Amino acid sequence: MGTASSLVSPGEVIEDGYGGEGGEACEIPVELKPKARLLRSSFRRGPRVIGASFKSTGSVDLEYAAEYERLRKEYEIFRVSKSNEITSMQKKEAKLDEENKRLRAELQALQKTYQKILREKEAALEAKYQAMERAATFEHDRDKVKRQFKIFRETKEKEIQDLLRAKRDLEAKLQQLQTQGIHVFSPNDSDSDDNQTTVTAAGTQCEYWTGGVLGSEPSMGSMMQLQQTFRGPEFAHSLIDVEGPFANVSRDDWDAAVASLLQVSPHVPQALWSNAVRCYLICTQDAKAELDIFMKKHSSVLRRMCEGLGHFYLNVYFPEETAASYAAVRKQEIERSSVCVLLLKSTITSCVVEDCEEAFIKNPDGHPLVLYLRTEEDNSLSEPVRQLLERVNAADKAAKIKVVDHSGSAEEGAQLIYAQLEKIIKQELLGFEGADDDPKDSALDEGCEEDLGDVLWDLHDEQEQNESYQQACSSTTSHLGFQKYIDRLNDMIAAPPPTPPLLVSGGPGSGKSLLLSKWIELQQKQSPNTLFLYHFVGRPLSTSSEPVLIIKRLTVKLLQHFWSISGLSMDPSKILEEFPRWLERLSARHQGNIIIIIDSIDQIQQAERHMKWLIDPLPVNVRVVVSVNVETCPQAWRLWPTLHLDPLSPREVKSVVSAECQAVDLRLTKDQEKKLEKHCRSASTCNALYVTLLARMITSFSSGWSLEKSLEQCLQCQDTLSLYRLALKMMLKFLNTDRERHILKEMLCLVFSSHNGVSESEALDLFPELDWPTLASLLHHLNRLCIVTLRCGLIRFHHLQACKAVKLEFLGGGSGCAPYREKLIHYFNQQLSQDCVTWRVADELPWLLQQQEDKTKLQLSLLNLFVSQNLYKRGHFSELLAYWQYVGKDKSSMAAEYFDSLKRYEKSCESEDSMKKLANLYETLGRFLKDLGLPSQAVAPLQRSLEIRETALDPDHPSVARSLHQLAGVYVQWKKYGNAEQLYKQALEISENAYGAEHVAVAQELDSIAMLYQKQNKFEQAEKLRKRSVRIRQKTARQKGHMYGFTLLRRKALQLEELTLGKDSADSAKTLNELGVLYYLQNNLDAAKVFLTRSLEMRQRVLGPDHPDCAQSLNNLAALHTERREYEAAEDMYERALEIRRKALSPDHPSLAYTVKHLAMLYKRRGKLEKAVPLYELSLDIREKSFGPKHPSVATALVNLAVLFCQLKKHSEALPLYERALKVYEDSLGRSHPRVGETLKNLAVLNYEEGDFERAAELYKCAMEIKEAEPSLVCGNAPSHHSSSGDALSLKTPAAPPHAAR
Repeated sequence: MGTASSLVSPGEVIEDGYGGEGGEACEIPVELKPKARLLRSSFRRGPRVIGASFKSTGSVDLEYAAEYERLRKEYEIFRVSKSNEITSMQKKEAKLDEENKRLRAELQALQKTYQKILREKEAALEAKYQAMERAATFEHDRDKVKRQFKIFRETKEKEIQDLLRAKRDLEAKLQQLQTQGIHVFSPNDSDSDDNQTTVTAAGTQCEYWTGGVLGSEPSMGSMMQLQQTFRGPEFAHSLIDVEGPFANVSRDDWDAAVASLLQVSPHVPQALWSNAVRCYLICTQDAKAELDIFMKKHSSVLRRMCEGLGHFYLNVYFPEETAASYAAVRKQEIERSSVCVLLLKSTITSCVVEDCEEAFIKNPDGHPLVLYLRTEEDNSLSEPVRQLLERVNAADKAAKIKVVDHSGSAEEGAQLIYAQLEKIIKQELLGFEGADDDPKDSALDEGCEEDLGDVLWDLHDEQEQNESYQQACSSTTSHLGFQKYIDRLNDMIAAPPPTPPLLVSGGPGSGKSLLLSKWIELQQKQSPNTLFLYHFVGRPLSTSSEPVLIIKRLTVKLLQHFWSISGLSMDPSKILEEFPRWLERLSARHQGNIIIIIDSIDQIQQAERHMKWLIDPLPVNVRVVVSVNVETCPQAWRLWPTLHLDPLSPREVKSVVSAECQAVDLRLTKDQEKKLEKHCRSASTCNALYVTLLARMITSFSSGWSLEKSLEQCLQCQDTLSLYRLALKMMLKFLNTDRERHILKEMLCLVFSSHNGVSESEALDLFPELDWPTLASLLHHLNRLCIVTLRCGLIRFHHLQACKAVKLEFLGGGSGCAPYREKLIHYFNQQLSQDCVTWRVADELPWLLQQQEDKTKLQLSLLNLFVSQNLYKRGHFSELLAYWQYVGKDKSSMAAEYFDSLKRYEKSCESEDSMKKLANLYETLGRFLKDLGLPSQAVAPLQRSLEIRETALDPDHPSVARSLHQLAGVYVQWKKYGNAEQLYKQALEISENAYGAEHVAVAQELDSIAMLYQKQNKFEQAEKLRKRSVRIRQKTARQKGHMYGFTLLRRKALQLEELTLGKDSADSAKTLNELGVLYYLQNNLDAAKVFLTRSLEMRQRVLGPDHPDCAQSLNNLAALHTERREYEAAEDMYERALEIRRKALSPDHPSLAYTVKHLAMLYKRRGKLEKAVPLYELSLDIREKSFGPKHPSVATALVNLAVLFCQLKKHSEALPLYERALKVYEDSLGRSHPRVGETLKNLAVLNYEEGDFERAAELYKCAMEIKEAEPSLVCGNAPSHHSSSGDALSLKTPAAPPHAAR
């Protein structure tokens, strides 16, 4: 029987007949066996093959059957095995289901447990937060109660002191009456013991003991210990004895000196306080070549120089052919000019003569003058020129005019003019005397930081406030009836504490700013010991309305008076939070009152939120005066004592209008006056601004229209805003050309659209077709109409109402600002360059981009490293942060962006100058990150800055010291004091080598190391460094705290010098004395000696040698000799002054106390202790009479006397004095006060020298416990006015006693 393969030959085709008609043909390989299925189907279904044998068919069937059986068995086996597997899997599934249920149950239990724990955690956190809130509330309430109690105590003590003073006055009157033979009832005969009562009084502003501390020099410790309760007058440490407005001027404090000078001359010429250098050029036609070359070639250099130093520069020139039509404008520009230049040759015109008359002849001392004279080879001058020069020479009595006599080419002449102007601008106008000789000191980016330590300070903000005050003071207010408000303000300020802030309210334009300025001016004259801190808020969204900058400025101004600026935080939230604490601490150290004035406080952004400190109780000697618009005053502030400015009365309205009319020689008829009186009766039409603007519009436009028509037009306006809109329309109508109208409109729109205003030089750049005379004329008329004003060198709106009028009249309510902002953005982008970014670009460009909501370009502008550096270095820290927050960047991503930008910039740096700038940028970035609270990220840029400076400059360059100083500050934040100390000491060594041991940079490093020692409780070492730092700062003129300080002092000295040229008189002698004080303040001791000597000689001739004024001059000369270490001459003069004052003055007179104090100090310094004893005893007697026996100042005098006895080895006499002083200190100041610790330390030294070592060790231990617990200003706590080393002398321990070491 064959196989299936034998039935078919290879290659044959088998036809499939399943379908009945045959299927497709397919080839089957011979080697493969047919599949079972194929065989089965063929066997079952296929038709019988015709012609096949029976044998073959049966053989196939049998074979198929066997195969089928085999496959069936295999299938059964496979089925059984799969059934078993399924059964097993079902069992496993059941088991897994049970396990899953168990795990699910466990998971649910765990979830329940987790939820329970989570709820418990949330409850614990909530309880923690509630506890923290309760603790914070408790702390706030406790501080509030402490302040209230302190105010109550000081109020009562002041009342007691006033009663004691009244009692002494009554006793003096009783004695006077008894000497006149009038019988008076004697209190000694009474049973009452009132006259025996001794009271401990404090907080008294007494004038019985003025001047410095007796027998000691002020130290930083004496200024840094706070928690002060008593403010005695023994802490005024002036060295020059003066009277009148110069009283208590101290050369240790330039701010006080400048403030005193401003009190003498409140109306300082604008040239002295303006931020713009205005060069007024007077030129004849034949000298025009030099002028053209100067303006084309050299004026741009002067402009870049001034802008680099933070000022504007402007050439003021009226061509001869058009000058006659600008007569009033020319006169105003000459008054405002900083320097005048006259270019002469052979011919002159009437306009040149008029300008020379105004600038060179009428007021030759008003500003620096330069005379350029172009001469021919034969040196001949025309007769008109000769006559003019003779008149100029006659007016120049002091020979101050700089004459440039030139006979060469015009180019050389222009170069000479430029050189002379550059010298005047640098040295006389901006006060950079050493700029040419010492470039390190003249660098702008290092200037203010060195003086103010780590506090970044914007001089432009300060300049703006000074100009606002000066402009308001120069306004005439005699017609506004302000005297009644000033009297009421005085009464409200004099009210007994506690006193909430005083509110000055009124409608827009009611004169609140003028009133406050005039009141400040009068108060400065009447109260020289009062410290005034004022801020005038500008329009909303301007820099002057930024709350953080306002509070920071007030804090810095406050700190400047106490030599402690370095503790100020840069964090915006901390600045707002810490201001009331600084105010409380530092007010405790000020002898007089502190008055804070904030004008238009309601214009501050979110005023109620940022001015929360106004609600808390104020210190007893602090008063706050704020002005608000009555319509926008917050509701919570309406409960404060309020002074409301009423509308002007008809008489005051008539007075204002009459004054304006008289100024232009215009007279109103009776009918017109009646119309005005009838119109100005409502509240909106009789405020000061409305009436002033109305009068000026009538007088300004009467030349074009009839007076009646002008009046009729104006009387149709029922409020100030509509009157301003009418003024704008009339201004446009009266301009001569369409070009001028277009420029006026565009310029006002640009001023409105800008952040802080537009400068005159920027206006000339923005409008190339605009010439200077046209611009000056436009600004003159706009200023006349109270629309714009010049402040800090910028064109700004005079009042918020004028700003709103421009918005409504020209900008469609504000919707049309975008194109003007784009124009400004384009202009400042052109000004922008990597090498030089002015403060104007940094102020305007980011703000404009933010207003345009262009985040991409804003981020690009911020990533211009010089823009961010300018903002940060000028203290606009919060503004810079706000820009980045607006962009949407957090601190870390912002730092990364700056790093990337710096890396890109570093690749382009090749020259030495560019590497210096790169190092400055790295340093600025490091400081910025440190202030952001990212010290770990701040280290890298600071280290990179250090590396660049060491490589590009020199390892001993002063800039390296700056990098070391900043890097040390980071380590202080990390509390790695060892590393920080090492870096600070390296910086100190470099600064001493570079600048000398008496430079302010050295003082800064000493302060930093002292602060570091304070944190490590190394009090003795910290005290020594602070004392040295204070001595350095006392010898260093604080020029950069006030940009115009030196200029003002020099100008005042020159004015006083002119007053002394007349005959001998008491007034001339007084002026000579004041002049000597001024030169003393400028460290010009030789000139001071000359004038003080002349004052003494004149007083002796006019008043006699025994007059008290002669004693004053002797005192001043003695102080000057002491400064020069000429002690013998100083001693002789002090003794002569003491003899005069003992005869002429009462025993408790402050001038006598002053002489006693300084003569005693001089005796002690020279080792004449025996001669000093009676003077110290006299000082003790004066204090007991002035304050009573239990006042801390009496204890101070006791300690001074005890120290003197110890130095004389009279220990038995010193011991009871110490014990009495200790009791007074403990009773009045408390047992933990630093004065108690200092007295205990002195007692310990006394016992040690007497051999009582156990008692000495016990006292020394108590003293050290008080010292270690003593709060410090640098640690954020309040120092005490009565320091441990300020007025009381301390004995230095010769060696640490063995017991004290334990």
